Amino acid sequence: MRFSFLFSALISGLLIIGAAGCGTPGAPMPPSLKLPVPVDDLAAARKGDLIVLTWTPPSQTTDRENIRRPGKTVICRAIGQYPITHCVDVVKELTQSDLRSAEPGSKNPHVLFEGVLPKNAGNPLQFVTYAIEVLNSRGRSAGLSNQVRVSLAPTLAPPTDLRAEVVSSGVELAWTAAARASLAGMPPELSFRYRLYRRVAGQQDYSDVVDVPLNGGEIRVHDPSFEWEQTYEYKVVPVTEVSLKGMAPFEIEGNDSPTVRIFVHDTFAPGAPTGLQAVFSGVGQKPFIDLTWAPNMESDLAGYNLFRHEQGQAPQKINSALLKAPSFRDDNVQPGKTYYYSVSAVDLRGNQSKASGEASESVPR
Repeated sequence: MRFSFLFSALISGLLIIGAAGCGTPGAPMPPSLKLPVPVDDLAAARKGDLIVLTWTPPSQTTDRENIRRPGKTVICRAIGQYPITHCVDVVKELTQSDLRSAEPGSKNPHVLFEGVLPKNAGNPLQFVTYAIEVLNSRGRSAGLSNQVRVSLAPTLAPPTDLRAEVVSSGVELAWTAAARASLAGMPPELSFRYRLYRRVAGQQDYSDVVDVPLNGGEIRVHDPSFEWEQTYEYKVVPVTEVSLKGMAPFEIEGNDSPTVRIFVHDTFAPGAPTGLQAVFSGVGQKPFIDLTWAPNMESDLAGYNLFRHEQGQAPQKINSALLKAPSFRDDNVQPGKTYYYSVSAVDLRGNQSKASGEASESVPR
């Protein structure tokens, strides 16, 4: 009986000691600095003198806590320095309400900022470095973001007189190029050209048609890759190519020219057929005249019309439907008569060519 009491007391004592040990506090944790995680996906794009920066704003601190009270976001830059260790020149300080998404509705929206490039201080081969610094509510950060470099090479002004004209083989475009004298003093690492863009009216994206060297004066370009009865929009963009030692060549597009819109309507007839020949045959059979001519080579050719007349009469079309091949057998002939033939070509939109030269043949009595 006494043994059972002592055993129970011992067990209770051990449980109390164990419970007291579980409640002992550990080493104190330092308070969180609430520093936002640095941006690591900063990207830059340049168009003329406009710079566009995009990045994903951090949502957590370096302690893996959610950011509850975000501070300012600072856009930093430095001309001729890379990398940078601190914010040399503050472009702008953005509050939370200033941040706007480049992709509204996206699950991972990027911030988009547009600004103007700084002047290149007389050195067209210079670069400017951009970085982002995200601060907490106390104005402290965990450091700069990844850094991007943007060339300060100049771009030409876009042409202001882009013109378009429909011709039988496509669209003719013309504009006035920048004078070569305006490029005096530019280093050999820079070269300049123009890029012609085209899109179907109503569509969003342009496709490039051709790059044209800068020769000065008027530039003329022929665009043969078109479809009739289609409306196109064209624009011209100046391009600067930069070739620096130790770097792969890259290009910078300038500002767009005004857009020219043109409806490519086919009012152009095919060429008149050539080589028309007429040959009589009828010995021992019903008489007929075989007609042949050289085929037209237009890609939109629909067929041919054949005309016949006798001396002193007006030509009359003798085919009921367009002839698909450059040949025809006329068996509606009478002995003792002479027939005069001509042929015309017709395209898919009904444009008809001039008549070919005549060929004649007589039917013996």
